[in-house]
Amino acid sequence: MAEPNRPVAAGPWDAALEQLRDWDQTWTDACVKMSTNPWTSGVLPRKFVELIGVALNAACTNLNAEGTRRHIRAALKEGAMREEVLFVLKAVSLMSIHSCSLGAPVLLEEAQAAGVKPGSKTAASTPACDAMRAVGQWNSAWDPFFELDPVWTDEFFASVIPIYKSGIMPAKQLELLSIACDASFTHMYAPGVRRHIRAALKEGATMEEIMEVLKLCVVQGIQSCNLGVPILAEELAKLSTERR
Repeated sequence: MAEPNRPVAAGPWDAALEQLRDWDQTWTDACVKMSTNPWTSGVLPRKFVELIGVALNAACTNLNAEGTRRHIRAALKEGAMREEVLFVLKAVSLMSIHSCSLGAPVLLEEAQAAGVKPGSKTAASTPACDAMRAVGQWNSAWDPFFELDPVWTDEFFASVIPIYKSGIMPAKQLELLSIACDASFTHMYAPGVRRHIRAALKEGATMEEIMEVLKLCVVQGIQSCNLGVPILAEELAKLSTERR
Protein backbone atom coordinates (compact mmCIF):
# COMPACT_ATOMS: atom_id res chain seq x y z
CA MET A 1 0.00 0.00 0.00
CA ALA A 2 1.40 3.37 -1.00
CA GLU A 3 1.87 6.04 1.62
CA PRO A 4 -0.50 9.03 1.43
CA ASN A 5 0.46 11.67 -1.15
CA ARG A 6 2.74 9.26 -2.98
CA PRO A 7 1.91 7.63 -6.34
CA VAL A 8 0.84 4.01 -6.42
CA ALA A 9 3.61 1.81 -7.84
CA ALA A 10 1.15 -0.61 -9.43
CA GLY A 11 -2.55 -0.90 -9.83
CA PRO A 12 -5.41 0.60 -11.78
CA TRP A 13 -4.73 4.30 -11.15
CA ASP A 14 -3.23 6.90 -13.46
CA ALA A 15 -2.29 10.55 -13.04
CA ALA A 16 -5.78 11.44 -11.80
CA LEU A 17 -4.89 10.00 -8.40
CA GLU A 18 -2.86 12.94 -7.14
CA GLN A 19 -5.53 15.45 -8.14
CA LEU A 20 -8.15 13.32 -6.40
CA ARG A 21 -6.01 13.24 -3.26
CA ASP A 22 -5.78 17.03 -3.28
CA TRP A 23 -9.58 17.25 -3.30
CA ASP A 24 -10.45 14.40 -0.92
CA GLN A 25 -7.49 12.59 0.62
CA THR A 26 -9.50 10.54 3.12
CA TRP A 27 -11.79 8.99 0.50
CA THR A 28 -8.94 8.59 -1.97
CA ASP A 29 -6.69 6.74 0.48
CA ALA A 30 -9.55 4.38 1.38
CA CYS A 31 -10.33 3.76 -2.30
CA VAL A 32 -6.67 3.19 -3.15
CA LYS A 33 -6.38 0.62 -0.38
CA MET A 34 -9.39 -1.27 -1.74
CA SER A 35 -8.51 -0.96 -5.40
CA THR A 36 -4.86 -1.99 -5.10
CA ASN A 37 -5.66 -5.00 -2.89
CA PRO A 38 -5.44 -7.53 -5.76
CA TRP A 39 -1.91 -6.27 -6.46
CA THR A 40 -0.78 -6.70 -2.86
CA SER A 41 -2.73 -9.76 -1.65
CA GLY A 42 -0.46 -12.29 -3.37
CA VAL A 43 -3.39 -14.54 -4.28
CA LEU A 44 -2.64 -14.25 -8.00
CA PRO A 45 0.79 -13.72 -9.60
CA ARG A 46 1.41 -10.05 -10.31
CA LYS A 47 1.99 -10.71 -14.02
CA PHE A 48 -1.37 -12.45 -14.33
CA VAL A 49 -3.10 -9.62 -12.46
CA GLU A 50 -1.72 -7.21 -15.05
CA LEU A 51 -2.82 -9.47 -17.91
CA ILE A 52 -6.34 -9.48 -16.50
CA GLY A 53 -6.05 -5.69 -16.36
CA VAL A 54 -5.17 -5.72 -20.05
CA ALA A 55 -8.18 -7.93 -20.75
CA LEU A 56 -10.65 -5.78 -18.82
CA ASN A 57 -9.47 -2.55 -20.44
CA ALA A 58 -8.96 -3.79 -23.99
CA ALA A 59 -12.17 -5.85 -24.07
CA CYS A 60 -14.61 -4.89 -26.81
CA THR A 61 -17.02 -3.89 -24.02
CA ASN A 62 -14.56 -1.29 -22.65
CA LEU A 63 -11.91 -0.19 -25.18
CA ASN A 64 -10.11 1.92 -22.56
CA ALA A 65 -6.92 3.03 -24.32
CA GLU A 66 -5.21 4.57 -21.29
CA GLY A 67 -5.89 1.57 -19.06
CA THR A 68 -4.83 -0.85 -21.77
CA ARG A 69 -1.50 0.91 -22.20
CA ARG A 70 -0.91 1.14 -18.44
CA HIS A 71 -1.51 -2.57 -17.87
CA ILE A 72 0.43 -3.67 -20.96
CA ARG A 73 3.40 -1.64 -19.71
CA ALA A 74 3.07 -3.16 -16.24
CA ALA A 75 2.65 -6.69 -17.59
CA LEU A 76 5.82 -6.34 -19.66
CA LYS A 77 7.68 -5.07 -16.59
CA GLU A 78 6.46 -8.15 -14.71
CA GLY A 79 7.98 -10.41 -17.36
CA ALA A 80 5.08 -10.96 -19.75
CA MET A 81 6.12 -11.85 -23.29
CA ARG A 82 4.66 -10.28 -26.40
CA GLU A 83 2.91 -13.54 -27.19
CA GLU A 84 1.14 -13.54 -23.81
CA VAL A 85 -0.17 -10.00 -24.18
CA LEU A 86 -1.18 -10.69 -27.78
CA PHE A 87 -2.95 -13.85 -26.64
CA VAL A 88 -5.05 -11.79 -24.20
CA LEU A 89 -5.91 -9.27 -26.93
CA LYS A 90 -7.01 -12.05 -29.27
CA ALA A 91 -9.12 -13.68 -26.57
CA VAL A 92 -10.99 -10.52 -25.58
CA SER A 93 -11.57 -9.64 -29.23
CA LEU A 94 -13.70 -12.76 -29.58
CA MET A 95 -15.93 -12.25 -26.53
CA SER A 96 -18.25 -10.33 -28.86
CA ILE A 97 -19.68 -13.72 -29.83
CA HIS A 98 -22.04 -13.26 -26.88
CA SER A 99 -24.09 -10.98 -29.13
CA CYS A 100 -25.00 -14.13 -31.03
CA SER A 101 -25.29 -16.25 -27.89
CA LEU A 102 -27.88 -13.78 -26.64
CA GLY A 103 -29.58 -12.78 -29.86
CA ALA A 104 -29.74 -15.95 -31.96
CA PRO A 105 -32.06 -17.90 -29.61
CA VAL A 106 -34.37 -14.87 -29.42
CA LEU A 107 -34.39 -14.65 -33.22
CA LEU A 108 -35.33 -18.31 -33.55
CA GLU A 109 -38.08 -18.04 -30.92
CA GLU A 110 -39.59 -14.85 -32.31
CA ALA A 111 -39.39 -16.06 -35.91
CA GLN A 112 -41.22 -19.22 -34.94
CA ALA A 113 -43.88 -17.20 -33.12
CA ALA A 114 -44.29 -14.98 -36.18
CA GLY A 115 -44.44 -17.92 -38.55
CA VAL A 116 -41.27 -16.84 -40.36
CA LYS A 117 -39.00 -19.57 -41.66
CA PRO A 118 -35.33 -19.31 -42.68
CA GLY A 119 -34.37 -19.54 -46.32
CA SER A 120 -32.94 -22.71 -47.75
CA LYS A 121 -29.24 -23.35 -47.15
CA THR A 122 -26.69 -25.27 -49.14
CA ALA A 123 -25.00 -28.00 -47.10
CA ALA A 124 -21.47 -27.00 -46.16
CA SER A 125 -18.64 -28.57 -44.20
CA THR A 126 -17.83 -27.04 -40.82
CA PRO A 127 -14.40 -28.41 -39.85
CA ALA A 128 -13.70 -25.83 -37.14
CA CYS A 129 -16.99 -26.48 -35.35
CA ASP A 130 -16.40 -30.22 -35.71
CA ALA A 131 -12.96 -29.77 -34.14
CA MET A 132 -14.43 -27.82 -31.21
CA ARG A 133 -16.89 -30.64 -30.61
CA ALA A 134 -14.14 -33.25 -30.88
CA VAL A 135 -12.08 -31.66 -28.10
CA GLY A 136 -15.11 -31.15 -25.86
CA GLN A 137 -15.12 -27.36 -26.16
CA TRP A 138 -18.48 -26.97 -27.90
CA ASN A 139 -21.10 -25.03 -25.94
CA SER A 140 -24.78 -25.73 -26.54
CA ALA A 141 -25.38 -21.95 -26.38
CA TRP A 142 -23.74 -21.82 -29.80
CA ASP A 143 -26.26 -24.19 -31.41
CA PRO A 144 -28.78 -21.46 -32.34
CA PHE A 145 -26.39 -19.35 -34.40
CA PHE A 146 -24.83 -22.48 -35.87
CA GLU A 147 -28.33 -23.39 -37.03
CA LEU A 148 -28.86 -19.94 -38.52
CA ASP A 149 -25.50 -19.60 -40.27
CA PRO A 150 -23.20 -22.62 -40.02
CA VAL A 151 -20.67 -21.28 -42.54
CA TRP A 152 -20.08 -18.01 -40.68
CA THR A 153 -20.07 -19.84 -37.34
CA ASP A 154 -17.34 -22.10 -38.67
CA GLU A 155 -15.36 -19.07 -39.82
CA PHE A 156 -15.64 -17.62 -36.33
CA PHE A 157 -14.46 -20.78 -34.60
CA ALA A 158 -11.56 -21.10 -37.02
CA SER A 159 -10.22 -18.05 -35.19
CA VAL A 160 -11.00 -19.57 -31.77
CA ILE A 161 -9.25 -22.91 -32.17
CA PRO A 162 -5.69 -21.47 -32.33
CA ILE A 163 -6.28 -19.83 -28.93
CA TYR A 164 -7.17 -23.14 -27.31
CA LYS A 165 -4.33 -24.95 -29.05
CA SER A 166 -1.59 -22.36 -28.50
CA GLY A 167 -0.66 -23.44 -24.98
CA ILE A 168 0.47 -19.89 -24.25
CA MET A 169 -1.73 -19.63 -21.18
CA PRO A 170 -2.42 -22.57 -18.82
CA ALA A 171 -6.00 -23.84 -18.88
CA LYS A 172 -6.73 -22.58 -15.36
CA GLN A 173 -5.57 -19.07 -16.15
CA LEU A 174 -7.53 -19.06 -19.40
CA GLU A 175 -10.69 -19.89 -17.47
CA LEU A 176 -9.93 -17.19 -14.88
CA LEU A 177 -9.37 -14.69 -17.68
CA SER A 178 -12.71 -15.72 -19.21
CA ILE A 179 -14.45 -15.21 -15.86
CA ALA A 180 -13.08 -11.66 -15.72
CA CYS A 181 -14.35 -10.84 -19.20
CA ASP A 182 -17.82 -12.30 -18.63
CA ALA A 183 -18.24 -10.91 -15.10
CA SER A 184 -17.06 -7.42 -16.07
CA PHE A 185 -19.68 -4.84 -15.10
CA THR A 186 -19.86 -3.72 -18.73
CA HIS A 187 -20.72 -7.26 -19.81
CA MET A 188 -22.25 -9.34 -16.99
CA TYR A 189 -22.85 -12.40 -19.17
CA ALA A 190 -24.20 -14.79 -16.52
CA PRO A 191 -24.15 -18.06 -18.54
CA GLY A 192 -20.48 -17.52 -19.37
CA VAL A 193 -19.56 -16.66 -15.78
CA ARG A 194 -21.11 -19.88 -14.52
CA ARG A 195 -19.57 -22.00 -17.28
CA HIS A 196 -16.07 -20.62 -16.76
CA ILE A 197 -16.25 -20.77 -12.95
CA ARG A 198 -17.23 -24.43 -13.25
CA ALA A 199 -14.35 -25.04 -15.67
CA ALA A 200 -11.86 -23.10 -13.54
CA LEU A 201 -12.73 -25.20 -10.49
CA LYS A 202 -12.20 -28.35 -12.55
CA GLU A 203 -8.80 -27.01 -13.60
CA GLY A 204 -7.80 -26.59 -9.94
CA ALA A 205 -8.62 -22.95 -9.30
CA THR A 206 -9.36 -22.11 -5.69
CA MET A 207 -12.34 -20.09 -4.51
CA GLU A 208 -9.89 -17.41 -3.41
CA GLU A 209 -8.39 -17.13 -6.89
CA ILE A 210 -11.81 -16.81 -8.50
CA MET A 211 -12.86 -14.22 -5.94
CA GLU A 212 -9.67 -12.30 -6.73
CA VAL A 213 -10.71 -12.15 -10.37
CA LEU A 214 -14.13 -10.81 -9.38
CA LYS A 215 -12.40 -8.18 -7.21
CA LEU A 216 -10.40 -7.07 -10.24
CA CYS A 217 -13.67 -6.58 -12.11
CA VAL A 218 -14.91 -4.33 -9.30
CA VAL A 219 -11.64 -2.41 -9.21
CA GLN A 220 -12.19 -1.53 -12.86
CA GLY A 221 -14.85 0.89 -11.65
CA ILE A 222 -12.25 3.44 -10.61
CA GLN A 223 -11.75 4.18 -14.33
CA SER A 224 -14.64 6.60 -13.76
CA CYS A 225 -12.28 8.71 -11.64
CA ASN A 226 -9.36 8.22 -14.03
CA LEU A 227 -11.58 9.57 -16.79
CA GLY A 228 -13.60 12.21 -14.98
CA VAL A 229 -11.23 13.82 -12.46
CA PRO A 230 -8.87 15.36 -15.07
CA ILE A 231 -11.88 16.63 -17.04
CA LEU A 232 -13.36 18.18 -13.90
CA ALA A 233 -10.01 19.82 -13.11
CA GLU A 234 -9.75 21.22 -16.65
CA GLU A 235 -13.30 22.56 -16.65
CA LEU A 236 -12.86 24.17 -13.23
CA ALA A 237 -9.66 25.85 -14.47
CA LYS A 238 -11.45 27.13 -17.59
CA LEU A 239 -14.35 28.48 -15.52
CA SER A 240 -11.96 30.22 -13.17
CA THR A 241 -10.19 31.86 -16.11
CA GLU A 242 -13.48 32.98 -17.68
CA ARG A 243 -14.61 34.62 -14.44
CA ARG A 244 -11.49 36.74 -14.09
